[in-house]
Amino acid sequence: MNQTDAHRGGDDRSGDDHSGDDHSGDDHSSDDHSSDDHSRSKRSVDDDWEWRRKIRSKPQTHLIYRIVVGVVGLVVVVIGLIMVPFPGPGWLVVFAGLAVWASEFEWAQNVLRRARHTLEAWNAWLMPKPWWVKGLALLVTVAAVGAIFWLLFLVSGVPGYLPDTVEEWLKKVPGLAS
Repeated sequence: MNQTDAHRGGDDRSGDDHSGDDHSGDDHSSDDHSSDDHSRSKRSVDDDWEWRRKIRSKPQTHLIYRIVVGVVGLVVVVIGLIMVPFPGPGWLVVFAGLAVWASEFEWAQNVLRRARHTLEAWNAWLMPKPWWVKGLALLVTVAAVGAIFWLLFLVSGVPGYLPDTVEEWLKKVPGLAS
C-alpha cells in the first residue's frame, strides 16, 4: 500500500484487473474521495504504466509531473482554441489537450466525458432527421464560421498572405474595405 492508498483509507485494489475496462476514469462515487478534491490525480491503481507509478510514489516528482502535464495540456488547448475559427482540426486539438489533462486530473476526465456525451447526443439527434434539417445545421455552422472570420478580419484586417484574388474579394465585403 502506497501513501496515496493510505491517504484514501487503505483501499488497495492493486489486484483488480482494469486493463480491459473502458471505464477506468469513471467517477467512483462510492469512494470517500469521489468529489471532495477536483485537483487530485487519477487513482494510482488505475495506472497501468510502471513509470507513472514510480513518479507518483514520490511527492516531489509527482508535483513536477502534474505541473508539466498541466502546462502541456494548457498549451495544446490554447493552440486548439486559436485554431477553432480556422479550417482544420481546431476542436480535435482542444479535445487532445483535454485528454492530456485527463491523464492526470479527474476534473478534466469529467469535462472530456461530458463533451463526448454531448457530441454523441447531438449526433444521435441529428442523424435520423430529414436531409433539410441536416442541411440547415450545416448552413448555420457555415454562417457561424463566416461570422467569426468576418469579425476576425474586421479587427485585424484582411491578411496579406492570402492570394491576391481572395484578398481583393474579401475587401469588397462590407466592413472589410481598407
